[in-house]
Formats: sequence, structure tokens, C-alpha cells
Amino acid sequence: MVGQTVRSKKYGTLWRVMEKREVWQNIDENHLIAGIYLSFWRIKEGVLPGVGRLMGYVYTEHDNTFEANWEIV
Repeated sequence: MVGQTVRSKKYGTLWRVMEKREVWQNIDENHLIAGIYLSFWRIKEGVLPGVGRLMGYVYTEHDNTFEANWEIV
């Protein structure tokens, strides 16, 4: 997945997956579940990778937010 290009379904902008790592996500005070943290870099013509807008999100097996918000290009 790192290096892949994804498109925001809401805005139509292109982003590259720059980092993927395993993390623990709190679901309540006493429970943790495994998750995947992905960081994204917005692709803009003439801008080097990693320069410009970056953002990251944690995804778990209990949500569908990646599929709801991103399309793999």
C-alpha cells in the first residue's frame, strides 16, 4: 500500500500513501484493538514527495472509513 495513489471521494484530490504502521486504538477505557495508521501526502504537480500537505488516520477492522473516503487509483 505504501507508494500507492488514492483519490479522495469527497474532493477528488490525489494523495500518495507515504507510511503504514501498526498501532493500538482505544475503543473504550479497558479495551485496545489493533489498527493501521496511514499517512498521506497530497500530490501536486511540481511539488516533491513529502513537501506540502500531509495527513494521517488510524483505520481498524471495525470501521469502513477507508473504503467510504478513498478510492485506490
